[in-house]
Amino acid sequence: MKSKHRFDPKKFRVSEGDSVRLKKISCKAGDELTDKNLAAEAIAADASYLQEVQQVLFASGSHSLLIILQGMDASGKDGIVRHVMGGVNPQGCRVHSFKAPSSDDLQHHFLWRPMRFLPERGMISIFNRSYYEEVLVVRVHPEFLKPQRIPKLKKMEDLWEQRFEEIRQFEKALVQSGTLVLKFFLHISREEQAKQMLERLNDPAKHWKFNERDLEERKLWEQYDEAYEAMFPATSTKKSPWYIIPSDDRWYARAAVADIVAGHLEELELSYPAVTEEQKSIFAKLSTELQKEVGGKKKKS
Repeated sequence: MKSKHRFDPKKFRVSEGDSVRLKKISCKAGDELTDKNLAAEAIAADASYLQEVQQVLFASGSHSLLIILQGMDASGKDGIVRHVMGGVNPQGCRVHSFKAPSSDDLQHHFLWRPMRFLPERGMISIFNRSYYEEVLVVRVHPEFLKPQRIPKLKKMEDLWEQRFEEIRQFEKALVQSGTLVLKFFLHISREEQAKQMLERLNDPAKHWKFNERDLEERKLWEQYDEAYEAMFPATSTKKSPWYIIPSDDRWYARAAVADIVAGHLEELELSYPAVTEEQKSIFAKLSTELQKEVGGKKKKS
């Protein structure tokens, strides 16, 4: 069971401590694939592999997979879920979207919220946005901190450094317990976002996707860039890396994410649980008994 890789994950990966400047990183498709048709073939191949490996992941019961998707509005997060993970068994995959925290959420530490949606061993969880909103949206909108009633700090920067450290330790614990943590930032340009939003406004079938608040958040593009640029080097580690995926061309982003996920799962070298000699003997006897029963029914018919 092997997947055919077309992308070098190092091209997109943020190394721990690396300085990141989003304006210097292209949002356009790379040269790994030249058109949508080749991308569709690549996605189909990786999706087929993911279907196979998901069964082994569940059967082995030793690991789980957490995929985190972050990005500006209209960057294609829903499309990644639909195209990349749409073929996996829904019984083994759960998608959770992080919207504004509830009053109950606000009474707890910000990492209490994702704990309820983490994947059990053998399972896959996809976070469409995530607990990272607490160092992104909240950083851009510090007024959102007021209902959290956190202890006073000498300076605001201390809070973000504290949360970065808590996230690192949280994800380290997840990895040590067998969870593969993969984090993707869908890097869309301001121009492409405008096109996507205009399409939503002009297409009645997509009106439900449009939120007037998205246009207000768009005015804060620079502040969001700064928040992401602080977050990447502080929270991308060898065991739970961030990947910055060019997303102006949706077909390219989907193919890249599918390829990287498949590659990481392959590295786990998962296998079905070993069967003991005693179990093999029992299975042989049971098989013989069932074969007699099946054979007897055929003769009667």
